Amino acid sequence: MNRKLKMGMVGGGQDAFIGAIHRLAANMDGLIEITCGALSINPVTAVASGKALFLAESRTYLNYEEMFKAEAALPANERMDFVTIVTPNFAHFAPAMMALDYGFNVVIEKPITFSLEEAKLLKQKVEETGLILCLTHTYSGYPMVKQAKAMVREGKLGNIRKVWVEYPQGWLSKLSEREGNAQAAWRTDPTKAGKSSVMGDIGTHAAHLAEYITGSKITDVCAELNTLVEGRVMDDDGAVMLKFDNGSKGVLMASQVAAGEENALRIRVYGEKGGIEWLQHDPNTLIVKWLDEPTQILRAGSNYAHLSSFATHNCRTPGGHPEGYLEAFANIYRNFALTLGCKLDGIEPTAQMLDFPSVEDGLRGMAFIDNVVTSSQSDKKWTPYIL
Repeated sequence: MNRKLKMGMVGGGQDAFIGAIHRLAANMDGLIEITCGALSINPVTAVASGKALFLAESRTYLNYEEMFKAEAALPANERMDFVTIVTPNFAHFAPAMMALDYGFNVVIEKPITFSLEEAKLLKQKVEETGLILCLTHTYSGYPMVKQAKAMVREGKLGNIRKVWVEYPQGWLSKLSEREGNAQAAWRTDPTKAGKSSVMGDIGTHAAHLAEYITGSKITDVCAELNTLVEGRVMDDDGAVMLKFDNGSKGVLMASQVAAGEENALRIRVYGEKGGIEWLQHDPNTLIVKWLDEPTQILRAGSNYAHLSSFATHNCRTPGGHPEGYLEAFANIYRNFALTLGCKLDGIEPTAQMLDFPSVEDGLRGMAFIDNVVTSSQSDKKWTPYIL
């Protein structure tokens, strides 16, 4: 590519949280520039947000339908190359489908859609159009998560036997949705969040991380969902036993009422020869525990002789300089941008470039939510994982 990729955005205006995170991540490597947006359903906020981002007035749109039609009518070297969708769950599907219909590649927040049925239709549309859809499962962007995946893939831990993954938060320990917290309000509203609050919001991250690192797929679940804050209409806590297609077993915990916790995502994977442990609170470190050897500590930005090409491809700073959430987010955007750039130039992207979550991950995430809810409501011990 001899130019930056042009990005449009649906949602993410001044009254939003995640939109700013996406823009920071997209901007980090200088490969992408935001050129247009339908940034809010509130016209005043949409216009003000466009001005704050120095967007041209003519490319600050009041709705995504207007944006896609107008952008598609522009010359190829002026229109946006892709759109990022950062609306709440219930407003993912329609703009994503329309964007693909108009020939635009898509980056989308997780979970990918409001329902499993929508996810299936979206996957079909991606396959029909041949366009690229990137899903921002942020935690797969960390270098040491990629190192863990490489070690499992290369058989260094032996056959995988056990997976523990947990994601405790404490921010919903009170009835915050009744106290003016807009983020809490839509995330605990079944008309906006979907079938499950805690599993849709953070449980899908944990499930994706388990499948991403192990390279195995969940085949069965045994779940319990709980609503622990009195007066809340959706679940805020849950636990799931897992079976994987390689014969390994797992346990997944997700809770948003673990008072005092922030985003304490942690995963442990054990094989015949050893195990790995990674915590988001110390993301540059991967702990490797061997059956017959001393425990090993691998660090991002150093130990390069011991790290995979997938880890080093996503390291940004020298050893001892922390890389965190924004950098992991940016790694997903960079890999997507490099892949899209290769496609536009007619060349093959590398395996490292292609290492970002796709529509298939989104479909499996929605299936996870569906199957966990079904299991929680069932008297049966195990529920087959149905796509």
